[in-house]
Formats: sequence, structure tokens, C-alpha cells
Amino acid sequence: MPTSRSMTRRKFVKQTAAGAAVPFLAAASTTVGQETRSAVAAAVQPKLRIGIVGLGGRGSWIAGLFQQHPGYEIAAAVDYFEDTANAVGEKLGVPAEKRFSGLSGYKRAIDSGVDALVLEGIPRFFVEQTAAAIEAGCHVYMAKPFAVDVPGVFAMQSLAKKATEKRLCMLVDYQLPTDPANQEVKRRIGKGALGGLAHIISGGTCGGLPDPKVGSTIENLFRRAHYSHGALSGDLPLLYDIHIIDGVTWMTGKRAVTAGGYSRIVRPDPHGDRMDCGGVVFELEDGTCWTHATQCLKNNAVMNDLAADLMGLETTAHIAYSGQVFIRGGSEHYSGATSSGIYADGAKANIAEFYRCVTEGKFDNPTALRSVDGHLTAILGREAMKRKRLITMDELIAENKQLNVDLRGLKA
Repeated sequence: MPTSRSMTRRKFVKQTAAGAAVPFLAAASTTVGQETRSAVAAAVQPKLRIGIVGLGGRGSWIAGLFQQHPGYEIAAAVDYFEDTANAVGEKLGVPAEKRFSGLSGYKRAIDSGVDALVLEGIPRFFVEQTAAAIEAGCHVYMAKPFAVDVPGVFAMQSLAKKATEKRLCMLVDYQLPTDPANQEVKRRIGKGALGGLAHIISGGTCGGLPDPKVGSTIENLFRRAHYSHGALSGDLPLLYDIHIIDGVTWMTGKRAVTAGGYSRIVRPDPHGDRMDCGGVVFELEDGTCWTHATQCLKNNAVMNDLAADLMGLETTAHIAYSGQVFIRGGSEHYSGATSSGIYADGAKANIAEFYRCVTEGKFDNPTALRSVDGHLTAILGREAMKRKRLITMDELIAENKQLNVDLRGLKA
């Protein structure tokens, strides 16, 4: 017998499919007037009821973007900390009885009858949260990284396939591939713009991140300090550099097969195991050499920041999360454009795409399936840098190493 949620979802899809394209255009544009937004909102009923899980800085910010889209209603607010769930939930207009806290708060959000979960908390928990949502018949929108280790990546791959079978949407919020300039570079590379790929240079650099002493439990790490612990965040290659590592795997359609690297922790009095700087050389299956540098230091560095140069035999393509994007030379020369508002515009585009996928029944879940190659490449790079040696993808997968955390003493 179908559940009440499945009946509601079918009714939702049927009633909104006809008008799905309108909110997609409205959300993707930054110039739509208030009257147009109001008209669009009136045309979209009922709304997709979502629960936001993780209401820290980005979580509360992206909740505001969901509110701007006329196709959503924030029906549940979830955070490990009760004060955060209540404070942000109140700002979002979520009733007190639909604000949940603790490690299992997401389960209570699912039980409250939401149509979808939006995962913006700690990546370590995304696999179990996604599994519970898919099992209950909920769609899932999530930040990246979506996993921190090899078992988690393959679990997410299986969940994406299961979501497709259950006619559910599972979207990973990558912004770079939504940018028109980066899309144009990919199109031209597909037409042979590089004249054959020779090597790649990429990088990521961010400022310092909180790294306090761990308390009697790991609870104090849940206020942004999880970034400095690999088992919670995935370390720099996943928590930050995944933007450009995924960008390169998206451009090339290939994941790394081998990596050798080195990393260091140089910050004073470190408490977490996050690297501060490092470098890795990847080999792609066709022999392409890909050099990637990473750092998390406030040192005014001049280096690629979430950007990559794909250097061919004839031309060079430059892709970036922020800044100039172009192809230099050759028959497919592209003067390019500046990618500047991708952080917000990319998220808005993905929020609109998530709505479109649900309402139009598009459940092939390409971002979740494509994430596998990018995540495995990032994990391969992390392990090569931390172990300071050469490691193959086959070795990494066979090892199937799981990163564990001590959850004792935490609020359920």
C-alpha cells in the first residue's frame, strides 16, 4: 500500500508539472521583479516541503535562497544545537514543533512529513542522512563533499541508483558546472579545442579555519571546527578543493588512476589532523599529468584558487570558480568571461534545477553519480599527500578505508 508521503508526492508532481518551467526561470534570474515573483508563486501550488539539516553559516544562508524560490516551503529546521535550530527556525518561519535538534533530528524531520531534505551540515553524516531520506521516499539536495571516505562514496553511488529506481531526486550542489563560461569551455574542449590534452595544473587556497582543542566529546567541533578533522570534513581536498577537482573531472570525463604527494601541518598548536599545505601529482588513465597544490594559510599567496589550466598540444583552457575563464589560441579560441557570482548564482541554479527534476520527473541524478569520480580522485590525492607516497586508485578502492569518529556523549 502506498504511504501518505508517496501519495502526496504524486499529487505534487501532477499539480506542478505544468508550471515547473516558470519558477525555474524565475529562480535562475537575478533581475526578475517582485510582481513577476508574486505571479509565479501564485501559480505554484502545492509547494515542495523541505527540511533544512544544518543551520550554521551556509545552511541558514542557503535556506534563504530556498525561500526566494516560489516552489518551496521550509517545513522543518534541523541543527545539532537546539538554540541554533530555534533561532534560525524562527527567522525562517518554521513552527516551534517543527524545529529539531541532536544527531537524529533529521529523522524527526523526515517523520514530520517533508518531501525533501536539504543537507548542509557535517559531511560525515550525509550518507546515513541520505539513506534514511531515500528509504522514507524523500528527495535529497546536498552540499559537497557528500562523503569523506571510500565506503561512503560507494554508498552514495548505490543510494543515487536506488533513488532513481524509487523516482526520487538526489542532487549535489556543485556551482562551477552551472556557470555559462565554464560550460562553453567544456563544449569547445569537446570539439577538440586543446588538440590533445598534455597536462593540467590546478590549485585551491583558503584562509585559516578554526581548530580548537577537542572537549570531553566532539560536540564543540560542530560549530565550524569540524573542518579541521578529516573524519568529519574529508580534509582540504574534499572540504574546499573538491570544487576544482570535480571541475577537472567534469571537463575531462576521467578520474585519476595514480597519485603521489606530500603534505604538512604547519599551524601552531594543531588539534585536528587537517593538512595546511601540500601538493599531489595525479595520473589520468590516458597518461595525462595533473599537478594540484593546496593550502589553508593566511599568507597572501599568488596561486590558482579553485582554478585549473588544462594545457593541450596546441592551446590552453583556463577554468575557474571565480575570475577569468577562457581558451587561448587555436581554432576554438574563446576570449571568455568573468565568473564572479558563481557562489550564489550556482546555488540558485541548482535550487531551481532540483525543483525542476522533482516536478518534471527527472530522476537520473547525474550530479550524484558524477560525484563518484571527483570524490575518489580527491580522496586518492588526500591519501597520497598524507602518506607521502605513491598510491593507485585500485589500491585505494581495495583498501576501502573508513574514517571513524567517536560519537560517545553526544545528544541523540
